[in-house]
Amino acid sequence: MVETNRDEYVIHGFPRSLFTCKLEAAFGFYGLPFRRVPRGTGVDDELGRRAGTHQIPILETPERWALADTTPILGLLDSRVPSRALFPSGPLGVLVHVIEEILDEWFARVMVHYRWHYAENTRDVIEALAGKALTLEQARTHPLAQWGPRACRATGTEDPAQQEAAEREYLAMLDALEHQLASTRFALGDRPTAVDAILLGGLHAHTNADPVPDLSAYERVVAWAEGGAAASSEAAWGELSPFPESTPFARHLLGVGATQYAPFVIANAEARSAGEKVFEIETYGENVTYLARDYPEASRRLIQSRIRDQLCDAERAAVEGWLREAGLNCFLPSGGLGPRPAAQG
Repeated sequence: MVETNRDEYVIHGFPRSLFTCKLEAAFGFYGLPFRRVPRGTGVDDELGRRAGTHQIPILETPERWALADTTPILGLLDSRVPSRALFPSGPLGVLVHVIEEILDEWFARVMVHYRWHYAENTRDVIEALAGKALTLEQARTHPLAQWGPRACRATGTEDPAQQEAAEREYLAMLDALEHQLASTRFALGDRPTAVDAILLGGLHAHTNADPVPDLSAYERVVAWAEGGAAASSEAAWGELSPFPESTPFARHLLGVGATQYAPFVIANAEARSAGEKVFEIETYGENVTYLARDYPEASRRLIQSRIRDQLCDAERAAVEGWLREAGLNCFLPSGGLGPRPAAQG
């Protein structure tokens, strides 16, 4: 057990973990000090039992709470540092939450693909975990490297055509972010949100750390990831772009959400409801099989709860109209799934 100081936050995680780095980026925006403690996945100990998970990261708060889901953790920290809240109030907070969800639950599959389908990436991360140099063959036979392809299969990137489509999708997102950072300090305007935390998590843990892909063409994105985001102090922050227009980057992500993530999250919910372990949908012009998982549905319901419980009637009506127009009916708080959006190649 790690002893903590009374006023100390402790992040238990791995520096090449997407959600560990997301949480660390968020702490930077909040201006809250924290201590890092190395932790791998699958650890069975008292801390994991308190958090209810074997996954990382786990945050220990000054009260000795053990928390493990980054999105609700950000909600808690928003309440403690309201001047730096990463989820704004009102309809704009819903927009931020939806884009964060798309990045957390859909773009994360691209991180998994890059890490486990490129041998040099696999070796790089296993060397970081083992603390020593390895040959490609040694890395390939490591137990973690055996888990990686299964994770890719579960998240729909086993087929080479889907791998290529996922990479195109990710690089198009970086194109949009590169253009956005030419006019605003952050992805949704001139102050950070939870969207920036997950973007930085992916860059710090994966694509700006792993050998593949080469991000040298994305000069603004790399500079932002390597210190530009953190260098922008609260005194220099401005405003977020308004709801529902937001920024071109936001509109790009919402388009991906409507055409690709919405069909996935609806089919995942239907499969869970039917007790099915896998389901098949069309993704980028091909029928793709996914593992039915609990968390995307739990995460979808967090957004529904935000709409239902945190908005006044007029705000709720505006958000529901926006979601319908954007093709994101899956987040409507009625509980029904509504018609399944048509996927586009």
